[in-house]
Amino acid sequence: MSGTRVAPDGLPTGEMPEAEPGPEGVRPVQVRSEADPTRSDTALVVVTGVSGGGRSTVARALENVGFYVVDNLPQALMLDMAELAFQAGGAARKTAMVLDVRSRAFSTDLAGAIRALKERGFQPRVVFVDADDEVLIRRFESVRRSHPLQGDGRLADGIAVERGLLEEARDLADVIIDTSHLNVNQLRRRVEELFGGEDARRLRVTVLSFGFKYGLPPDADFVLDARFLPNPYWVPELREHTGRDEDVSRYVLGQRGAVTFVETYARLINATAPGFEREGKRYLTVAVGCTGGKHRSVAIAEELASRLRQARLSANAQHRDLGRE
Repeated sequence: MSGTRVAPDGLPTGEMPEAEPGPEGVRPVQVRSEADPTRSDTALVVVTGVSGGGRSTVARALENVGFYVVDNLPQALMLDMAELAFQAGGAARKTAMVLDVRSRAFSTDLAGAIRALKERGFQPRVVFVDADDEVLIRRFESVRRSHPLQGDGRLADGIAVERGLLEEARDLADVIIDTSHLNVNQLRRRVEELFGGEDARRLRVTVLSFGFKYGLPPDADFVLDARFLPNPYWVPELREHTGRDEDVSRYVLGQRGAVTFVETYARLINATAPGFEREGKRYLTVAVGCTGGKHRSVAIAEELASRLRQARLSANAQHRDLGRE
């Protein structure tokens, strides 16, 4: 009897041609070779987030690094789209699906859709794009657009409704990109760094400098406080320079306890990285703060990222508040 056959992993493989009968009419079992691709080989990215947060920029950046991007995909079609990508092979094996609450098929059960993908054998990575409410309001006002969910209310009302709908999606995210202080080029570069490498499954560490007076980075996994070090701001010849400049870096790292501080956290991150990878975490944000995000945190972030790269981790330094003064 012909019909849908089941592959060794228990997943339907579609109609397959009948094999020639073996001895005594027994048909040989068709076994997938190790070289054959599996669904877990498909680089599948799900992008969602708040309206005005920068989803379109993320989509374009993913296209730049070779992803086939499907924008505004109804959530009910996620599994079908993933199967199409798997069956098509080639360039489609890198597929990104961008979800928008404006789709009538969008529901709050993103967890169920992600679970269905995993049960089918896929390993999707969820990217959530976020921004502060005040920033979102300014962005909508600058282009004179209303929020898709505000109805007859205010912009703030639409943003609040959308945040409620996306609460579970944010909790599911493998990486949260806060775009409040990023311009288009910085956001594109961040996405390309995260998804453009040859081994996108490795844990990627972003060491992010920031200024405490501008608030904590909401996507930070670790927060380090460099304010115990003397502030170069009070050294006249260093005040106008930044932690990227050699003189400032030498001053900061030459202070008592600075190198020990960096080495201690480098060992901690290096020791926990294998566990994060085993648990499926692909992106780690280590935030290093000082008062204004110009001197101490920048120098420490650069040095910590360098130490992590020496330990063969994929790490880069970014500076959220540099230039804000």
